[in-house]
Amino acid sequence: MLERDYIAPGRSAALGENGMAATSHPLATMAAIDILRAGGNAMDAALAAVAVQCVVEPAMTGIGGDCFAIVASAGKAPTAFNGSGRAPRRISAEQLRAQGMTQIDAGSPHAVTVPGAVDAWCHLSEAYGSMGLDRLLQPAINLAEKGYRVTGRVALDWARYKSTVAADADAAGCYLQDGTPPRTGDIFTHPQLAETLRRVAKEGRTGFYEGPVAEEVVSRLNAMGGTHELADFADHGGNFVEPIAAKFRGYDVLECPPNGQGLAALVMLRILDGFDLSDGAISEADRVHLLAEASNAAYTLRDLLISDPATMPMPVDDILSDGFIEGLRSRIALDRVQPPAIWSEAMHRDTVYLTVVDKDRNVVSLINSLFNAFGSGILAPNSGVLLQNRGSGFSLVEGHPNELAPDKRPLHTIIPALVMKDGRPLVPFGVMGGQFQPVGHAHFLSHMFDRGYDPQRANEVPRSFAFNGTLTLEAGFGDAVRADLERRGHQVAWASDPIGGCQAIYIDHQRGLLIGGSDHRKDGLALGY
Repeated sequence: MLERDYIAPGRSAALGENGMAATSHPLATMAAIDILRAGGNAMDAALAAVAVQCVVEPAMTGIGGDCFAIVASAGKAPTAFNGSGRAPRRISAEQLRAQGMTQIDAGSPHAVTVPGAVDAWCHLSEAYGSMGLDRLLQPAINLAEKGYRVTGRVALDWARYKSTVAADADAAGCYLQDGTPPRTGDIFTHPQLAETLRRVAKEGRTGFYEGPVAEEVVSRLNAMGGTHELADFADHGGNFVEPIAAKFRGYDVLECPPNGQGLAALVMLRILDGFDLSDGAISEADRVHLLAEASNAAYTLRDLLISDPATMPMPVDDILSDGFIEGLRSRIALDRVQPPAIWSEAMHRDTVYLTVVDKDRNVVSLINSLFNAFGSGILAPNSGVLLQNRGSGFSLVEGHPNELAPDKRPLHTIIPALVMKDGRPLVPFGVMGGQFQPVGHAHFLSHMFDRGYDPQRANEVPRSFAFNGTLTLEAGFGDAVRADLERRGHQVAWASDPIGGCQAIYIDHQRGLLIGGSDHRKDGLALGY
């Protein structure tokens, strides 16, 4: 890996030998390291960390959301867990179309699918953990009960998206003080959430999906016109699935299968694998252009095809086949833009990602999300559960693969990933940022494997993102790159917000070394010991 420029802004990668965690919040990273030092394994540490994130990053994630993970235990084949919830059984697209709806509003009770995160934590702990949830949830319980200092990026997100919680009286009463969000350094407590986490720690999934918590959530949604029933919650269950994979630069890149959009990331990587993206081969504008065009192809395919696997019109293997990928790649020209596709998904940026590696080189790549910032904005006040709005990603177009249907999972944007080499885990990583996530995966891996960057430097490179016909650039690219891209037909704009947020760990098996990176666009931290 290349040595970094110590004069330019940035920081060195984190190093460790016995264990490492990289998360989007320092308190989550510290909780993970504490568990590792106490004898817990990677899964134990990951679950402690994600529970903390659900407390200290309320705009980005929560126990009312979903969870996906890829897990690689030492000496065993990797597996993935789909912790996404389903639509209620008494809802249908026909019902909503009959009410005049053409899409599901983000703040509607119809946007709330059954939260899958807590069920996922319980399954993952039982299958891979060595400590019980009663131990692992304690750091999160303490922070919710006793309070924590709001960090800078968390305060920024809280202020930026306060209108979502302001629209719900219960949520506004919890997350705003006289209509004002907390500032950086303020103390925030959430005792109701602490009590629900304590219930889960004691009772497991039953404490969330049955009894007072589920009853309050269902009652709250029904009062708003939702069709949810207690049975929707009691019967919910995530499932272990086989990851899907594709080659990039000779490495095996693993993603969660549909209903997640990891397939779009693999399509992008397979397209880009046919181009030389090394520094000596192309210009910076060439690299940005090729990433934009590959994402245009992959996202158009995503919106046409990816859904609950039961309704996908084309098998994953066919989509990743050489012939199909070459057909997409052949449409890309280096000197001009393809006609832009108008992506159908709503913009959303609320997700947290973490990765943990322990001394035995067990690996967890995990992501937890509410979909939009603060999710639906609907709070069950007594239990402190802020509900996701993943169902707003369903289509109401009759016959669309992602059309809303009873007990169906929607297209999902959150995608943890894992790079393997010679049958061993090499780089667990993930990129927060909703629509950006597949593009972020391609960005990150290209900077690592095409340019020789370590995980930290690969995080710090300026990012670009093509969306709805506009190519957005972070400021680090400069005017010359922008002008070059505009000559090729791109509609270019400078980014007003940071693009995405990545966490990653590189496992150097030969040296027994862990190398971690945490994105400066978040408050995160990578730590090893």
